[in-house]
Amino acid sequence: MMTLRSLLGVAVLGAAGACGAGSQPASAPAPVPDTVVAAERDFAADGVALGIKRSFLKHAAVNAIMLSPDPVNAHERLGKMPDPEPGNKGPKLVWWPLWAGVARSGELGFTTGPFHLDDKPSGHYFTVWKKLPDGSWKWVFDAGVDSDPAGQPPAGTQVGYLALAADGSASPEAAAAEVRAAEEELAQRAATDLSAAYLAYLADDGRVHTHGLKPARGKSAFAPAIAARGSAMEFAYLGGGASQAGDLVWTYGDARWLADGQAKRGHYVRVWQKREAGWRLVFDQVVPYRGKT
Repeated sequence: MMTLRSLLGVAVLGAAGACGAGSQPASAPAPVPDTVVAAERDFAADGVALGIKRSFLKHAAVNAIMLSPDPVNAHERLGKMPDPEPGNKGPKLVWWPLWAGVARSGELGFTTGPFHLDDKPSGHYFTVWKKLPDGSWKWVFDAGVDSDPAGQPPAGTQVGYLALAADGSASPEAAAAEVRAAEEELAQRAATDLSAAYLAYLADDGRVHTHGLKPARGKSAFAPAIAARGSAMEFAYLGGGASQAGDLVWTYGDARWLADGQAKRGHYVRVWQKREAGWRLVFDQVVPYRGKT
């Protein structure tokens, strides 16, 4: 979504840490991402009605972080932005969800879809959402890449859902530790063979967002999307969070690579889901750094 996300170099991040212990009672109905999608649509509607600054502040968790171009508290950063002149809401930012997922415990979820800036198709956003104790949803991470928008379904299209995990780890802390281990292994492999590192962990039904390309959906599309990032990358974990059910974990961190002989940097964001075969990546995005390196 993305004047704020593109022009400010945004990848909005939630504070690190697990969401608490426990999981859904056996008798509770299985959660679906409906409420997460509704929260995203409310956010998008406010983006049009209130403008970028006010809508992002309204829907942000108190500990939401944005890259400007390095991590800062979103409320502090947005609060310093000038308000639009009366009658002028600023650039028009429009977005809508097309794919979403939620944890078995129902308090952590995500959505992604296209965004348009001033009526021009511009890329794809990604938002992580957390349900607060009062029942409201707030975003804790928001990032976007400038990508090929051709052929994307229009607003109002039925949203596709990631299937719920069959099970989770013993606790959020255990899930976070297990994913950290997986990320360390991925990083070690990626330092010499980026493609092999990713393909070892990507779920067949996952998504990969790469700057300048269409979203890669499914196993057959992963290889070219990863190859476009280069042959190797260095990753450094910064933070994230785990669901109460221990089945869904999101992470973010630094990314560094070489392109045309020049050092580049950016940030990654990922969603991991517990599968029968272990932890698998269901979403991965690398956002290029928008600032002086």
